[in-house]
Amino acid sequence: MAASRSTFGTLLRAWRDRLSPADAGLTATAGRRAPGLRREELAQLAGLSVDYVLRLEQSRAKNPSAQVVGALSRALQLSRPERDQLYRSAGLLPPQDGTVSTHVPPGIQRLAARLGDVPIGVFAADWTLVWWNTLWSALHGDPSALPAGERNLARAFFGNGAARASLYPIRSERGQDASETSIVADLKDAVSRYPSDGRLERLVRDLRAESGVFARHWATQTAAAQHVSDRKTILHPEIGEILLDCDVLIVPGADLRMVTYTASSGSSDEGKLDLLRVTGGRTAAARP
Repeated sequence: MAASRSTFGTLLRAWRDRLSPADAGLTATAGRRAPGLRREELAQLAGLSVDYVLRLEQSRAKNPSAQVVGALSRALQLSRPERDQLYRSAGLLPPQDGTVSTHVPPGIQRLAARLGDVPIGVFAADWTLVWWNTLWSALHGDPSALPAGERNLARAFFGNGAARASLYPIRSERGQDASETSIVADLKDAVSRYPSDGRLERLVRDLRAESGVFARHWATQTAAAQHVSDRKTILHPEIGEILLDCDVLIVPGADLRMVTYTASSGSSDEGKLDLLRVTGGRTAAARP
């Protein structure tokens, strides 16, 4: 077991050293002594504390959870074989085929990182948010402030936990009912393709118990359109209403959805998005 933990820390350091800040969507500052990520940058990307990452690298932290290992593998942009190696070095079984994958291929992460002027969130087949950029956090609030199990769009729409409480008010041009039925349709499709996924089964069971609206949509036999592109008005607590085009892009071969938000060129909404880009949504209210 000691050798396994040592291997885990060694792998973290080696893969952190090889990942460039640019590929991770970070700006490389002057005076860097190494081309790779700093420890605090990896911690930020994975949603962990710097001290915990340090203890993992030094083999002082014991038995990282599957959620932690998954977050680190995504932050480090590991290939699937490398991801599986990291799981095994932590004494865990890698994610099995036949379950909803939260793995984001390195190429998709690099692509999304280079589109830093667009809010981007990457979702698994069960609408779990598995990757996001800084502008997504500025637009929707920081997902890392939520427990990992609450970073799910279906829980935000229908649940009664932290995800629901953190959701900014959103109006869809397609209507609230259309948005709700689309999310439920996506979950039904996921259940049909991943019948043995225990996490997905728990998600549906929880939402049927917590939300009468979800239970009604789930019981409806009429086929509904899956989640597609839309125009949405988001009531941001700092800048007020902002109207954006929301596009849902399917990642072939990975069963992921990349959700992007853009504003019409020259519009006041484009100016608001620029303000979020500069301020991160934290100081916009103080501006005239």
